[in-house]
Amino acid sequence: MNGDPVTHDGVVRAAETIRGRVRRTPLFDAGDIAPGLSLKAELLQHTGSFKARGVVNRLSALDPGEREQGVAGASAGNHAIALAWGAAAEGLDCIVFSWAAASPFKLDRARALGAEVDVEAADPTEAFARLEEHLAATGKVLVHPFDDPLVMAGQGTVGLEVLEDAPATEVIAVPVGGGGLVAGIAAGVAHRGVRVVGVEPELSAALDLALEAGEPVSLTPRTRAGGLDAPYAGGNALAVCRAAGVEVVRVSDDEIEEAMRRVYADAKLACEPAGAAAVAAVLCGRISGEHVVAVVSGGNVGAETASAILAGS
Repeated sequence: MNGDPVTHDGVVRAAETIRGRVRRTPLFDAGDIAPGLSLKAELLQHTGSFKARGVVNRLSALDPGEREQGVAGASAGNHAIALAWGAAAEGLDCIVFSWAAASPFKLDRARALGAEVDVEAADPTEAFARLEEHLAATGKVLVHPFDDPLVMAGQGTVGLEVLEDAPATEVIAVPVGGGGLVAGIAAGVAHRGVRVVGVEPELSAALDLALEAGEPVSLTPRTRAGGLDAPYAGGNALAVCRAAGVEVVRVSDDEIEEAMRRVYADAKLACEPAGAAAVAAVLCGRISGEHVVAVVSGGNVGAETASAILAGS
């Protein structure tokens, strides 16, 4: 992976790099959902998720030769959209590898932004394998969705903004797929003594399993929160999470969907299922504190999926 392990200084440098190129998203009081809860609204970010931060930071480090080759990644959707958006802004060729069951809504958005999208893979594991084959054959530059230190540092700027807006924050709850967001935030805020808690679906618990095993563990995700479908937690992300003492809790798909309904009804934020995972952990009592911030990580969800969940069906 590119660069040195992500550090607090790296997150600070990323904040300088991306300033003015991504949105500084708002922090909302969400006491109507749970006492002491605030929401970091990353669903209002460019491309509808936090992923834009890491993409901008990574693309900013490309040299002229790498820009000529173009970029490639693998994604269930949010990284695909962000990479397509960032590549279009930089005039770069872009291809994303996904899989048959990934969100058509998200992948169509990536295509509309100019990316080529390959959906020949049957699952995330096969998509990453196809990506590696393509990189070897073409020389394109990998922009990893969660395990590149520059990507992780960009994501970690979320944590810096939280502490700037709410210095009394005790806990930051973070949805987890491959671990890039939670690791980046932990690198950015651990020096302040803030607890960082990752929240994973019960059937897509790559980081929790990796922390238990001491190394990345491959799995086949089976969750309705597609944005958290990672086939493994990244090794760089795992190292940061272990060093920073990141905790992990799990929530069920039903708990995630109930949290999505609460965020929609009480906070008036139209998030995707993955974006509601941290709120689910608070509602279920797995995370508590007087000053808790839940990162609402994304809002890219098709109308049919959203309406079915909001209707409780």
